[in-house]
Amino acid sequence: MPAPADSFSQTDAGTPNGAEEERPAVGRFAPSPSGRMHLGNVYTAVMSWLSARSRGGRWILRIEDLDPQRSKPEYARMIEEDLLWLGLEWDEGGLENYGPNGPYLQSLRSEVYAEGLRRLEEAGLTYRCRCRRADILATQAPHESDGRVIYKGTCRPPCLGGTAEPFPGDIPAATRLYVPDRTISFTDRLCGEQSVNLARHCGDFILRRADGAWAYQLAVVMDDALMGVTEVVRGNDLLLSAAQQLYLYELLGFPAPEFAHLPLICNEQGVRLSKRDSAMSMEALRATLTPSQLLGRIGRLAGLQPDDSPTTLPQLVENYRRNRKTGRDGRDGSYGKDGKTERDGNNE
Repeated sequence: MPAPADSFSQTDAGTPNGAEEERPAVGRFAPSPSGRMHLGNVYTAVMSWLSARSRGGRWILRIEDLDPQRSKPEYARMIEEDLLWLGLEWDEGGLENYGPNGPYLQSLRSEVYAEGLRRLEEAGLTYRCRCRRADILATQAPHESDGRVIYKGTCRPPCLGGTAEPFPGDIPAATRLYVPDRTISFTDRLCGEQSVNLARHCGDFILRRADGAWAYQLAVVMDDALMGVTEVVRGNDLLLSAAQQLYLYELLGFPAPEFAHLPLICNEQGVRLSKRDSAMSMEALRATLTPSQLLGRIGRLAGLQPDDSPTTLPQLVENYRRNRKTGRDGRDGSYGKDGKTERDGNNE
């Protein structure tokens, strides 16, 4: 495996701008079954579905249940029921693991992630780390404590430019990926040109936790690559994660997908939605709206129609396709109250 270059662009990974013309579109929706979906989750699901269908492509439902403490099978069943209630049918995946690239539940894909980790280990780009989150935060300047954890390389070994001494193998440790001081550049379909310096944004990041759980970044790259995903439509709270994922795509030799990061949904107070916002949960929405009414609301939020008039998925596909031709496929998703998005965090 070649050593990382000093700089990287999405074109280097084999996905030039306009990739939709070269590969059949394969989209995906990858929710975490940690609660009932709400408006933000469903907004992302609809936009992902519309993007794939407007290109004549396929749509995958993957259940991201990596966290056994928070993931519940009953929530996964509710996700499927809510998607089908709206008419969002998937071509692969779901709890039945239908399709050629399964399983489609991350909890069943440990061997896949282990293979990815093995390849990175063989390339000499990983190391064991016994730092705790509290230890890492304690080393950060106050202005860095904005929710991001920037790892300073405390456990990085000399072979990767660090100074850490080896520690006994029986000490619980996470596995980190070495990150060089370099910039990852890519073009997001909605957010435009992006450049992220990985060392300043996150530092060496975790691939597997000390308790054995697989980290999101490795899992999502292995899954999207092996499932043939060509476009990732999700919330823009994950925009900066795209740089970490593009770095992994490069190291693992996979073609990268096209990214489209949507504006996030907020409540009327301007606070991001969470699964604790019962008024915006699918349970509440289904009790007061029909599928066509909810689709109309999502269509208005996405800028696909001027108001909340009830609509259908075929009509939204037509509107989305028309907007895509004018470069407006979902970028106007901020048409909420007072111009705010009605946002969801973790809009996978």
